Amino acid sequence: MADEKSSLSPFYETIIGLEVHVQLKTESKLFCGCSTEFGAPPNTHTCPVCTGMPGVLPVVNKKAIEYAIKSALALNCEVASRSIFARKNYFYPDLPKNYQISQYEEPLAQNGYLEIRTDSRRRRVGIDRINLEEDAGKLLHYIGSREIDGSLIDFNRCGVPLLEIVSSPDIRSPEEAYTYLTTLKSILRYLEVSDCDMEKGSLRCDANVSVRLVGEKELGVKAEVKNMNSFKAIQKALEYEVERQIKALEKKERIIQETRLWDERSEKTSPMRSKEEAHDYRYFPEPDLVPLVVEEGWIEEIRETIPELPYSRQGRFIREYGLSEYDAGVLTAEKPLANYFEEVVKLYSNPKVVTNWVMVELLGRLNAVNREVRESPVSPGQLAELLKLIDKGTISGKIAKTVFEEMFNSGKSPQVIVEEKKLVQITDEKEIGKMVEEALKENPDAVEEYRKGKEKALGHLVGQVMRKTQGKANPQLVNRILKEKLAKIM
Repeated sequence: MADEKSSLSPFYETIIGLEVHVQLKTESKLFCGCSTEFGAPPNTHTCPVCTGMPGVLPVVNKKAIEYAIKSALALNCEVASRSIFARKNYFYPDLPKNYQISQYEEPLAQNGYLEIRTDSRRRRVGIDRINLEEDAGKLLHYIGSREIDGSLIDFNRCGVPLLEIVSSPDIRSPEEAYTYLTTLKSILRYLEVSDCDMEKGSLRCDANVSVRLVGEKELGVKAEVKNMNSFKAIQKALEYEVERQIKALEKKERIIQETRLWDERSEKTSPMRSKEEAHDYRYFPEPDLVPLVVEEGWIEEIRETIPELPYSRQGRFIREYGLSEYDAGVLTAEKPLANYFEEVVKLYSNPKVVTNWVMVELLGRLNAVNREVRESPVSPGQLAELLKLIDKGTISGKIAKTVFEEMFNSGKSPQVIVEEKKLVQITDEKEIGKMVEEALKENPDAVEEYRKGKEKALGHLVGQVMRKTQGKANPQLVNRILKEKLAKIM
C-alpha cells in the first residue's frame, strides 16, 4: 500500500487505527437472560449474573456467537476453531464485578480486511482482530444539580454483548477513517447484527492516531482519542489531533502517549490521562467459561446466511440498471433502501426514472422528517402506480410531484388523490386551444419577442397557459398548439 502524505503537511504522514465497539442486536445479554431493551428505567434489566453476585455462573448467548461469526466472515476474517474468554481486571464504579469478560490472547477472529473507496480507487484496511466482550454499566453525572449533586449508576447495560473490531494502523487520513466507519456500519446493518445507532450507544469508536515523517518505518507516538459521538465528530477530532501533533513536532516538542477527550463545543482534544506505561489489566482465562469451540460445519451454515453486501450490490445496480456509480452507491448504502428501489423496479421497469424519484422525492421528504425508508408512508407499489399514471398521460410530471407530496402526508394511493382533487391532466386539444388563444391575447409583448426570434418567449407563454389550467394541461400539447398558432400569426 502506497503511503499517503498528510494533507496538513507534505513532510508528514498520518497513521490511524480504529477500535469499534458494536452492540449486537440480541434480545438477551451475553451471559444471562436479561433484556437488552434500550431506554428501560434504570437498573430494571439486571440479575445476579450481570451484576456479579457471588456464586453465579455465566452462560454464553449462542445468538451473539452467531452474529459475531457472521460479522467476521463478512469482514474476511479467519474464524478461530477455538477461542477463550478472559477476565479484564480494572476498577470503575460502573463495573460491578471489577472485571469485564472479554477475549484477549485467543480472540474469535483475526486477519481480516475491509475494502474502502477513496478518490475513485479501492484499497484494503486490515482488521487485526474481532472479539466478543460484555459491556459495562453507565454513569449518569449530576454534578452541581439542584436535586442530586453527584453521579448515579445504571447497570442495565452491564452484560450487553459487544463486538470489538480492531483495525490495523492502515488508515492514512481522517477522511479515510470516516469512509471506513460508514462502510463498516453499512455492512453490519446489511447483516442485521446491529442497528449501529451511535445516539443509543450501540456503536462507539476510539481512535489511535500518530504522525511520522514521510519515509520513516517506525510508528510515531500515538494518542488515543475518545468521547466522539458521530462519524463527523470522529473526522473532526482526528483532523485536530493530526494538526496538533504535526505542530508539536515542528516545534521540536515531545509527543506524549496519552488518552485525549474530544470536546464538541471547542472542537479540540484535551488530555485525559497519560498512557506512558501500558495499562496492566491482568488478563487471565475466565474460569467459569469453557473454551469456545466453533465447528467448521456451523461456520459454513452461517456463511450461507450472509446477504449480498453493499459493494457487491452497488456493482450489480451499475451493471443491471445502468446507474451511475454515485447513484448506485446512495441506493445501496442501506439495505431497506436498496430493497425499496428493487421492489419499485419490479413493478415499473425504468430504473433511471425510479432512481430520480427515490433519491430526490422520497429521500428528500424522509430526511426532512428524520425517518427511515422502512417507515415510508409511500409503499413501492404506490410509487410504481404514480409513475404509471404519468406514462398514461393521466397526470403531468409536475402534478405528480404534488400528488406524491399528498401521498407522503396522507398515505393514500395516487389514483384516489388524483380523483379527489380533480388533478386529471387536460388532453382535450380544443380546451387547450382556447387557453392558448387567451394567453396570446393577454401577452402581446411575449408574442412580439417570439416574432423577433427570442425562444425564451415561448417558455413564458407555456407558463401562462399552465397557470390558467392550474398545471393540468398536457405540456407537450401546449407546446405544439402554441407553436402552431404562433406560426399562423407570423
